[in-house]
Amino acid sequence: MTYRAHVRALLQLGLPLIGGHVAQFAVGLTDTIMLGWYSVDALAAVVLGSQVFFLAFILGSGFAFAVMPIVAEAAAKDDETTIRRTTRMGIWLSVIYAVAMLPVFWWAKPILVTLGQDPILSEGAQSYLRIMGIGLIPALLIMVLKSYLAALEHTRVIFWITVLAAVVNAVVNYALIFGNWGLPELGITGAAIASLAVQGVMIVGAVIYAQMKLPQYDLFSRLWKTDRDEMARVFRIGVPIGFTTLAEVGLFAAATLMMGWLGTITLAAHGIAINLAGLMFMVHLGLGNAATVRAGNALGRKDIEHLARGARTAIVMSLLFTVFSTVVFVTCGEWLVSLFLDPKDPNYSAIVQVGVVLLIAAAFFQFVDGAQALALGILRGVMDTRVPMIIAAVSYWVVGVPASYLAGFTFGWGGIGIWIGLGIGLGVAAVLLMWRFWWGQVEQLRMKVAAT
Repeated sequence: MTYRAHVRALLQLGLPLIGGHVAQFAVGLTDTIMLGWYSVDALAAVVLGSQVFFLAFILGSGFAFAVMPIVAEAAAKDDETTIRRTTRMGIWLSVIYAVAMLPVFWWAKPILVTLGQDPILSEGAQSYLRIMGIGLIPALLIMVLKSYLAALEHTRVIFWITVLAAVVNAVVNYALIFGNWGLPELGITGAAIASLAVQGVMIVGAVIYAQMKLPQYDLFSRLWKTDRDEMARVFRIGVPIGFTTLAEVGLFAAATLMMGWLGTITLAAHGIAINLAGLMFMVHLGLGNAATVRAGNALGRKDIEHLARGARTAIVMSLLFTVFSTVVFVTCGEWLVSLFLDPKDPNYSAIVQVGVVLLIAAAFFQFVDGAQALALGILRGVMDTRVPMIIAAVSYWVVGVPASYLAGFTFGWGGIGIWIGLGIGLGVAAVLLMWRFWWGQVEQLRMKVAAT
C-alpha cells in the first residue's frame, strides 16, 4: 500500500472521528456559556461537579477504548464471534464500573467538602452529580459502541450522531436552564437533564445504526451471556488505558491548580489558551483513533510493513497539522483570545497580554502533545497498554508536574513556566512512547512474523 493510499485511508477514517470530537467539545463549551449566562454560582458548581464526572468517565472509558483494537484485529481476520463477544464484554464492564461509581456521585458533597471545596458549591455540584451519575451508564455505553463502529470503519455515523447530540444539548439547555417555552426554570438541574437527553439521543442513534447496518454481528442478542475469557482480555487492556488517560488529564488539572495560585488574570488567560489548544488537539486525537484501527487491522493480518508505513503516515499528518496550528496561534493569538472576552471588562488588556504569551507556548508544545497522542493510539492498536501506562505516569507526574512547579515558582517564570513544564512532561512521554513503538513493538513483531 503506497503512502498516498495510507493518507487517503486515514483521512477517510479519521476526518469523521475528528469532527465527532470537535462536536463533543462543542457540547461542553455550550454548557459553559449557557450556565455562565444564567449564574456565576451555578457555573462554578457545575464546573466542580463536571470535573468529578469527567475524571470518573475518563477512568471508565478505558474499557471502551480497549474494544477498538481488539475488534479491528478481529475484523481483519473476519472473526465475527470475537467482534461480538469483545463488544458485549466492553458493555458489561462499563455498566459494572458505572454502577460502582454511583455512591461517589450520590454523596459527592461530603467528599468535596473534605477536599476543601466550598460547602454551597459542593451542594450544587452534588445535585448535578446525582442526575449525572445515572448518565454515566449511557455515556460509557456510547463510548463502547463508538469504538465498535470505528473499529469496523463506520465513522461517519459517529460524527452525525454527535452533531445531533450537540444540537439537542443546546436546545434542551436553553429550555430547562432558563425556563423558556413555558418549561420550568431548573438551572443546574436543567443542565444535568440536558446532558441525559444528549446521552439518550446518542445511545438510541448508535443502537439503531448498529442493528440496521451491521446485522451480521447480532450484537444485542443474548446480551446477558458472559464470556469470562473475553471479559478478562478487555479488562487487562482497558484498565491501563483508563489510568493512562487519567494521568494526562491529571497533569493538566494540576497545571490549572497552579495557575490559580498566580491569580485570577493568569487563570482566566490559561483557561482560554487551554480551550484553544484543546480544540486543536481534537485533530490529533481523531488521527490517533484512526491509527488505532489501522494498526489493529495490520496486526490481524500480520502485515508489519503495512503497520510501520501507516504509523509513519499518521505521524507526518499530525506534524503537518501542528505546523498549521502553530502559525495560527503565533500570528492570530490576540484575536483568538479576544473572542472569549468582553472588551469592556477592566481586565481585558491584561488577560489578552497573558493569553497571547501562553498561546505561543501552546503552539510549540503541540508538537510533543500531538506526537504522544499518536504514539499512544498506535500502541493501543497493537494491544500494548501496560508499559505505556507506566511511561505516562512517570512522564506526566514524576517529570511534568515538578517541572511546571519549578519553572513557574522556583525559577519565577510564572504562567509561561508552568506551560514549559507541561511541554517537558509531554515531550518525555512522546520520546519514550515513540521509542516503545518503533524499537519495542515493531522490531519484536517483525521477528515473530519472520519466525512463523
